[in-house]
Amino acid sequence: MRTPEEMIDLILGVAKADERIRAVTLGGSRANKDCPADVYQDFDIVFFINDATPFWNNEQWIEANFGKPSLMQKPESMELIPPDNDGNYAYLMIFPDGNRIDLCITAKPYKNNGEPCKLLLDKDGTFPKVQVAEDYWHIKRPTEKHFADCCNELHWCLNNVAKGIARDELSYTMEMLNNNVKNMLILMLEWHVGAEHGFKVSAGKCGKYLKKYLPEDMYKRFKATYSCAETDAMWNAAFETLYLFGNVARAVAAKLGFSYNEAEEKAIEAYMRQVKSGALKY
Repeated sequence: MRTPEEMIDLILGVAKADERIRAVTLGGSRANKDCPADVYQDFDIVFFINDATPFWNNEQWIEANFGKPSLMQKPESMELIPPDNDGNYAYLMIFPDGNRIDLCITAKPYKNNGEPCKLLLDKDGTFPKVQVAEDYWHIKRPTEKHFADCCNELHWCLNNVAKGIARDELSYTMEMLNNNVKNMLILMLEWHVGAEHGFKVSAGKCGKYLKKYLPEDMYKRFKATYSCAETDAMWNAAFETLYLFGNVARAVAAKLGFSYNEAEEKAIEAYMRQVKSGALKY
């Protein structure tokens, strides 16, 4: 597998040899000093040019400069997933040695949105100053309304999980449990981590660094909220989600001076037990 240094040399070699490419930036995890480095990190690269047209859907140019990818996606050329249609063109590429480059070709000027970014090449010496907001990925302190909305969303969506299990609607149940509900649980866990660390740490995308910050017993309970497809397992995961969320939400509320809606939790627990027992009948 080519080293990061070899990959950067390749990328810069392509850019330096092509007069149309005026600047190059590196973004994403490789530009973030706080992100653990490993072999799976992508090279999020942007080539700044004056005219994107020659680079649009030009696989011949890609192969001549980077080699033939073993797997590639071109989001702007897709139909099932609507493209952005923003004038940029992206090549998402995995190469045979396992390296991945996400290359964006753009004729638009650089816009500093605070995300981690490094300027690798500026042929004209006119590229805007790249200023990275150090706390861009840090967990944000919630308002009390955000906190209440998170609680309400999880409690409400658990009713759909219960109905889905009762109706034996597997894909619907899993969608509700592992997306709608789980997103709120992860958000609350992030707020818990943030409150414990003065909102100066990051849990990563989708809470991927939660294991690093959560107590071992809490993380074990978090793992138990992920279910296999058996009915009993889905019920267990749903109730564990409710109870873990309640415990964490109470801790967050106490830390931040918020109030937790106990009645709402009791109401959804009662409904879930009614559905599970089959007590709801006309």
